[in-house]
Amino acid sequence: MTKEEKEALIARLEERYLKKYKKKFRVGIEEAIQNTLWGYGLDLSRCIGCRRCVYACVEENNCSREKPQSQWIRVIRLKKGSLINLEDSEHYYNPELVPEKEFLYIPVQCQQCENPPCVRVCPVHATWKEPDGLVVVDYNWCIGCRYCIAACPYRGRIFNWGEPNVPPEHWNTSVHYLGNRPRMRNVVDKCTFCIQRVRMGRYPACVEVCPTGSRKFGNLLDPNSEIRYVIQNKRTFRLKEDLNTEPKFYYFFEA
Repeated sequence: MTKEEKEALIARLEERYLKKYKKKFRVGIEEAIQNTLWGYGLDLSRCIGCRRCVYACVEENNCSREKPQSQWIRVIRLKKGSLINLEDSEHYYNPELVPEKEFLYIPVQCQQCENPPCVRVCPVHATWKEPDGLVVVDYNWCIGCRYCIAACPYRGRIFNWGEPNVPPEHWNTSVHYLGNRPRMRNVVDKCTFCIQRVRMGRYPACVEVCPTGSRKFGNLLDPNSEIRYVIQNKRTFRLKEDLNTEPKFYYFFEA
């Protein structure tokens, strides 16, 4: 689209959201920052399984709050010593206190693959990889076929079965066209590393809220970035590396 066409589209969306939600939204269309390839690191030796990242993501990205709550981040629990055996992991756990001595926790979200299988299967090209490595969805193009959900080996995509259930006072009104703007029912959405934040020079919400500093984020092309330090100095691994998806999400242990 031309600049004028984009501006007209954004004006229509902002008008529509004002009528529907009685709130004035700013819909951003910030482009990818040049010479940037976003990458993520997660220190599993620090993660305590508190799920604060999950709920910060829900709040920031205008996900449905209830019946059912839509979550882009899943935290799975594993018994220590069984890291490779993900088949024995638990998605639903509810102890009185975390962390638990006998368990460790692995948060999983969109891995922002360099070779994303979800993109290849979309029949209408509603999802693609941006120049800064972020895999995005245009909700206006999505037809809800869910091929991308089936293709993702990380369960990194969510289908909106109904209109997002967000109380008016909790709407985040600073949104991005390809990110956390209000979605309609019967479309797919996913983690974008908080595109509305990172393209404005901020950290993703999950990074900011983590109480233990487990989450690291930065530009993979910058040799002085935090994520490059992690990759060069820690023993990192990526989930399901044998699939050749080339995730830009790295897990590591401090010790």
